[in-house]
Amino acid sequence: MAERSERAFRSGDALFAFDEELRIVSWNAAAEELTGVAADEAVGRYCWEVIGGHADDGACVCHPGCSAARLAHEGWPVPCQLLHIKAHNAERRVELSTVAVDDGMRRLFLHLMHPADPQSPSAGEVLTARQTEVLELLADGLAAKAIATRLGVAETTIRSHIHAILVELGTHSQLEAIAKARRLQLV
Repeated sequence: MAERSERAFRSGDALFAFDEELRIVSWNAAAEELTGVAADEAVGRYCWEVIGGHADDGACVCHPGCSAARLAHEGWPVPCQLLHIKAHNAERRVELSTVAVDDGMRRLFLHLMHPADPQSPSAGEVLTARQTEVLELLADGLAAKAIATRLGVAETTIRSHIHAILVELGTHSQLEAIAKARRLQLV
């Protein structure tokens, strides 16, 4: 029988733990309630299979090459994500946080989920005016150094803006960010 995570990980929010292979190793009662998936059905399966998360624009977020798990595994902080997940044979918008833990024997990752406020902004709505300006210049084909020169700021400042843009749009490269920004009509 699958174990729920209440013994190892306590949370009032829906929570599940998965290993480096992205297989779910624990699933708490709140995760059962939120998704309609019992622990017996979730534990041992790939997290991306069970959650099936995608972004507001329909882009697949949960997949075998999970960027959140990869970043957490590499020691990087992972920003909270707004996702649409499978739930009760329907879809539900949730905020998902990722935490890496080392229980002494192996490295595990936790996803904490709670229903998102329906009025929560989409990724494109949270870009600052400066980030939007940098994104537009990237879309015009300018490199970070050229953008810095044009805007009269340090190149490291522009690189920080680019990093923030990638995080906010949930993308992994400048090219992907530009493509997504065009789909969302941000540029």
